Amino acid sequence: MHRRDFLRNSAIAAAGITILPSSVVFGKDGDKVRLGYIGVGARGQTHIDEALKRDDVEIVAICDLQEWALSGTREMIKKAGRKLPEEYTGGVDAYKKLIERKDIDAVIIATPWQFHRDQAVYAMLAGKYVGCEVIAGLTVQDHWDIVNTSEKTGMPYMTLENVCYRRDVMAALNMVREGLFGEIVHLEGGYQHDLRQVLFNDGKSWYGKGVEYGSKGISEAQWRTQYNIDRQGDLYPTHGVGPMMPYININKGNRFTNLVSFASKAKGLGAYVEELAPGHPNAKLNYKNGDIVTTVLNCANGETLLLSHDTHLPRPYSLGFRVQGTKGIWMDVSKTVHIEHKTKPHEWDPAKDWFEKYDHPLWKKYAKDAEGAGHGGMDWFVFNAFIQSVKQKKQTPIDVYDSVTMSVITPLSEKSIKEGNTPQKFPDFTRGKWKTKKNTFLLDDSGF
Repeated sequence: MHRRDFLRNSAIAAAGITILPSSVVFGKDGDKVRLGYIGVGARGQTHIDEALKRDDVEIVAICDLQEWALSGTREMIKKAGRKLPEEYTGGVDAYKKLIERKDIDAVIIATPWQFHRDQAVYAMLAGKYVGCEVIAGLTVQDHWDIVNTSEKTGMPYMTLENVCYRRDVMAALNMVREGLFGEIVHLEGGYQHDLRQVLFNDGKSWYGKGVEYGSKGISEAQWRTQYNIDRQGDLYPTHGVGPMMPYININKGNRFTNLVSFASKAKGLGAYVEELAPGHPNAKLNYKNGDIVTTVLNCANGETLLLSHDTHLPRPYSLGFRVQGTKGIWMDVSKTVHIEHKTKPHEWDPAKDWFEKYDHPLWKKYAKDAEGAGHGGMDWFVFNAFIQSVKQKKQTPIDVYDSVTMSVITPLSEKSIKEGNTPQKFPDFTRGKWKTKKNTFLLDDSGF
């Protein structure tokens, strides 16, 4: 080993970051990252789109079970003038042949949630980097399986939580680190998004009004709706909690200790179907998941964090972020900021004025690169973070511990509600390493 590499690896090891096993072979820095895609439906195609804009990525293979997804991806790749990748289809285990290829460095997983754990574990055992869409797993044990496999193989796992890279979220993180809010006391976030047209879609248009799901639906309606029929809990916590974790150093000097969850009655989905198609059988289904699921988390350092899952009722989109400390507060819903002694007493300032002033350096530097990318540019940021990690053979900025921490809230919330809103102990996936790890998320380009 060269002295430079020895010093670099020693520094990484001291920071508690995974060292890849020597058996893992990648191209040299600057070479193309060779990607395999497992799932190329609606979300998978957004990641395909990001890859097609880059000259440092090669799409080697794709896997999906549905022809509409494969054909749509083919058209995207042809239009970009790229070589068509090898296709794998025909059964739920088709992804294994893709993963077993020796010419793939990393996989992007964008399949329905029930497949994520098995696909991610198989990929890490094969020596591949894993970039996985949310959620990581369905049970607490699923999340431990992902951690244990990552530690055993040395292969990084990254939840592709794009909201961690949203421009206002990163600006607020910059303000937190500048001390504008003082000591953080309380945070809020959630998934507050009217998904009725996503959960019910009759196939006439991707997000048109419909009343069908399962085999009669298209895209997410084929599988996501069933979770709201069968389960009761916060089914999608990562958008709300993931971006807030760096604000209070979760897994890096702090951790979640326990949570408690509550669910309202479930009336929204049935009312939606009944309005569109009076008397339709789907209006009379027993939807188990409450229209509003509220979860409160405690932290080792004394902060609280409130999450809201609100996807079955009419409402404008908002993730409902709230950052509150001893010197000020940011409210996402009202798009306002108050900083003591800097704004007028008992009055709000427009958040955009503060976010322009404290725009994160990485957004200033890469805003042009992110132009035209999905979700206001943050899809470019999260995809780039993953690709750069693979190219440089380093740990991903959202590591396996952060990934499972933001995802395991789903089964924990289910258990809390089932047991009469009882508090649930939060697993320490780091096995105590949180006490000494340092928060370097988005401090500079090295973690990006």
